[in-house]
Amino acid sequence: MQRLLTRATWLKIHLYLALSAGFLFALMGLSGSISIYREELDELLNPQLIIEAPQGNYQSLDKIMASVRTAHPNRYGSWTLEMPRSPKGMITAWYDKPTETFFELYAPLMVSVNPYTGDVVMSRFWGKTATTWLLDLHTQLRLDRFGWNIAGISGILLIVSCATGLYLWWPGTEEIKQALTVRYKAGMMLLALDIHRLLGLLSAVAVLILAFTGALLSFPSALEALAGSSGMEHGQTGRNITSTAIPNNRPTGLAAASFVAHGPFPKAELRRVTTPAGDTGIYRINLRQNSEINHRHPFTTVWVDRWSGQIKEVRNPGKFSNGELFATWIWPLHTGEALGTTGRFIWFLAGLSLFALYVSGLLRWLCRSGWVRDRKVNFSALLPLLYRLQGMSYQAILGIFLLIRLLAKKAKQYAPHVKMAYDKLLDWVKQICLRAIHRQKQIDKNN
Repeated sequence: MQRLLTRATWLKIHLYLALSAGFLFALMGLSGSISIYREELDELLNPQLIIEAPQGNYQSLDKIMASVRTAHPNRYGSWTLEMPRSPKGMITAWYDKPTETFFELYAPLMVSVNPYTGDVVMSRFWGKTATTWLLDLHTQLRLDRFGWNIAGISGILLIVSCATGLYLWWPGTEEIKQALTVRYKAGMMLLALDIHRLLGLLSAVAVLILAFTGALLSFPSALEALAGSSGMEHGQTGRNITSTAIPNNRPTGLAAASFVAHGPFPKAELRRVTTPAGDTGIYRINLRQNSEINHRHPFTTVWVDRWSGQIKEVRNPGKFSNGELFATWIWPLHTGEALGTTGRFIWFLAGLSLFALYVSGLLRWLCRSGWVRDRKVNFSALLPLLYRLQGMSYQAILGIFLLIRLLAKKAKQYAPHVKMAYDKLLDWVKQICLRAIHRQKQIDKNN
């Protein structure tokens, strides 16, 4: 046992894990980092999803649902209306199993509706947009159920890799200062090693949390075992409740059902409304209480009978057991939603660190295997290149701002104070870029 637990053994485990699954770690970290800002990126790529000047009140849920059914008259069954998270956002109507993607693991139809006018703005399938394609790559490697299991196994292996990396890093209390030193003058390979060790240390806690929560999301049965309860994994809607009332010609509408659902929770925020399917279908209303950590997928649920208008059942997270409360944390903790704006950015950097760790570790291994030669890192020789890259970056920034300005001209409505601030910012950036480009030309001329 002592021979098995030597440093050389842990080093081999860490190395073999990196060589066999390191690319998956890097791919999932990079895709996960970008997916943290999926909604913001989707709005950037599709400006029509942003309501620039919100005015008035929302249309009734019944009118919005009627617009969705008019746009998609042949899609029968249940729809889910997801309320926007900002005054400038769209209501999203979800149709879980469209015929076009029926045999895929998860590919619902997403219909974006302007809540102020009730107009259908855009209809798209999950997995056919850039952001949802990237999220599928992160969650199941675009391989459906098989990829989902691979992603969960990768999370478990990442925990082992991170734990062995921490063990290998620990130098003892007397040499901890030396272990935190970056030897930038000792050669490219030692520099890569020091960066790998320091970056691994700084991101270890975040990576362990992400790997642990990701594995539980991939294997909900393990989450049920830990939580001691069923139906608590992400995407579950609770018990399957059906209507027992006699169908009549005066069914309860969506707006009335949501009003009834607020009875037990008058201060809760409406998040989702799922319409009934068939005569025994029932409204499922998802609300969010202030005490809930989940913002987008809260657990407060009220089932309202369509025919009688009465509440059939209530799910209140305030009465959850400790195990159930633990389960409610998994998804928002993995996405960074539970940690606020700062936490989401830290999670974004943690995902990028997996890619950097893979590159630096691979470079070190290639050098030791004789595929790459070590060389001195001459930072003074890199200065001209850095200046050139600086000039190119300023030009790229200027080009991006010009592109944004071109897109802004095509927009229909913009607030006057926003336009004024944007023009001032653009002029300021343009002046900085022009000065940097001029300085770069002078440096190139002198050289």
